[in-house]
Amino acid sequence: MNQIKSNENSTALSADSVLVREYLDRAVRPNVLDEETEKTYKANIKQLLLEKNARLVAHYYTDAVLQDLAEESGGFVGDSLEMARFGQDCDAEVLVVAGVKFMGESAKILSPEKTVLMPTLEATCSLDIACPADKFAAFCDQHPDRTVVVYANTSAAVKARADWVVTSSIALDVVEHLMEQGKKVLWAPDKHLGSYIQKTTGADMLLWDAACIVHEEFKARGLADMRKLYPDAAILAHPESPSAVLEIADVVGSTTQIINAAKQSTKSEIIVATDQGIFHRLQQVAPEKTFIIAPTAGNDATCRSCAQCPWMGMNSLQSLYASLQETSNEIHVEPELAAQAMIPLQRMLDFAANNQLKVRGKA
Repeated sequence: MNQIKSNENSTALSADSVLVREYLDRAVRPNVLDEETEKTYKANIKQLLLEKNARLVAHYYTDAVLQDLAEESGGFVGDSLEMARFGQDCDAEVLVVAGVKFMGESAKILSPEKTVLMPTLEATCSLDIACPADKFAAFCDQHPDRTVVVYANTSAAVKARADWVVTSSIALDVVEHLMEQGKKVLWAPDKHLGSYIQKTTGADMLLWDAACIVHEEFKARGLADMRKLYPDAAILAHPESPSAVLEIADVVGSTTQIINAAKQSTKSEIIVATDQGIFHRLQQVAPEKTFIIAPTAGNDATCRSCAQCPWMGMNSLQSLYASLQETSNEIHVEPELAAQAMIPLQRMLDFAANNQLKVRGKA
């Protein structure tokens, strides 16, 4: 079936690119700390985590020092849903989420009884920005015949409007399941991931027009040139990348799937088209291999985000310490909204359990 797009929706979202630029203007990286100061911050944070019965959960795209600190202190490093599920299962009273805001919301939805903090509430996501809940709800209302499937990279309010929440690794399975039931899909927010799913499954999908500012900058021409330069290298790409990039890739998969593919690959050189924050974990799981970041060609304000999410970069030891010390930057999700958002999220978790699927993804 043909992919369906809405011109009206695309026009409305052009204004959201301005919001993305405004957020990027505030996305200033923290100052680099010297070794002794970094050591002091880490020691103080570990002490506060103990005192407050708190756990630090960090995303693969955050700075390596935060990932190491999470694991050293009994916390967790992973994808957003894995982070939230770790928080749900652990006995901590306080969760500190080093990532972006929708990840903090997901943790709060799954653990409403716990205090959820973030190093900074300014850390957001272009997919979240470009899918405001009010516009999205109106768009859904215009297409009541469609099953609403949203990517985990969305606000709690958008999740609450959906029938399903999915991660990048389970999205194909869910859409195939819906297609078998004869259902048409309204997908949001990432158009590249949606297009990849639509092309792979042949499902009737109406796509919301938004993209990840990091993955959208990977370019097929540059990647083809890299293939010539490294003819024996494997190319791994996240499905949020443009379709021309995915067509060149040897493996297309979620963050966790990329890590596993890199570990299992027989190639000694691997070109990676996703946020370069993942290189820390890649080098841990496959230290004998050489990892090369895929080329980008930034346009407009997004050139400041090439191969690295500027909002993930806003997480720092300084802001983490301040949040813990002051119990600040707390995530709040209204109980009724959280309960509504939990319905499509639980639907995915149940589907994964019933089909023995691992729910992992960039989300």
